[in-house]
Amino acid sequence: MSSDVSRRRVLAGGAALAGSAALIAAHEGTAAAASAQTEGRNPKVKPTIVLVHGGYADSSCWNATIKELQYKGYTAICGSNPLRGIPTDAPYIASLLDSISGPVVLVAHSMGGTVITNAAAGKANVKALVYISAFVPDVGETQGDLINKFPGSEVLPVSVPVPYTKADGTTGTDLYLSKDGQAAFAADISTTDFQVLQATQRPFDADSFTFPTTAAAWKTIPVWGLVAGQDKAIPPACERWMYQRANARKVVEVPTSSHVAMISHPRAVADLITDAAEAVS
Repeated sequence: MSSDVSRRRVLAGGAALAGSAALIAAHEGTAAAASAQTEGRNPKVKPTIVLVHGGYADSSCWNATIKELQYKGYTAICGSNPLRGIPTDAPYIASLLDSISGPVVLVAHSMGGTVITNAAAGKANVKALVYISAFVPDVGETQGDLINKFPGSEVLPVSVPVPYTKADGTTGTDLYLSKDGQAAFAADISTTDFQVLQATQRPFDADSFTFPTTAAAWKTIPVWGLVAGQDKAIPPACERWMYQRANARKVVEVPTSSHVAMISHPRAVADLITDAAEAVS
């Protein structure tokens, strides 16, 4: 092989290596620039979803909805609502909110709506309120005022009063949902599921209907709402009216849903919660 041919091959090989090195350097430079841009932005932080149940229920009423939220990558916590009325329930849920670092989307069903309306006031980490067939009272209003504002509620006639002794020795009255309460409370779930719900329910103090709301968090925190179209506990017309008054950013109506939409229509409930979470993230 002549020296001229060998030299040409060496030069060609060197040029190829130099070109490859330049391409690698350019690629690494582009990747580094993209990484720097990404690090310069604040990535979205998924809020914690806090769910608060209402009367005749416990935290397990959210189980199907939690599965949907966890599938979507959210952390969900169920607040165990004492169901003793605003003076007890709101501070209790407020203390739960204080224990959570990072943003929160606060969700409530039924009487839980009254609790979060009071508990979320002044909580900077609560970024959205989501009401699922729930009360949304204003300052000074009671649940008794709201449930009687529109006709159609059938749940109190199927409630069973049971006396209990309070810590101070006085007698209070708990309300339990009777075995005949499915049509009024949960008409669109199976009889078997209703029997389990009724057997595991937590009663609420009848005085819960008399305590006036002391704060209205929905005046400063954005609201989302779900109307249960076949609700016979809180009339659908009342739900629509309350959500409209609270200037809800989005209202979803599930025409066939009973009061317990989070059990019978968990995907629709989870989708609305996700909409709220994405909007405030």
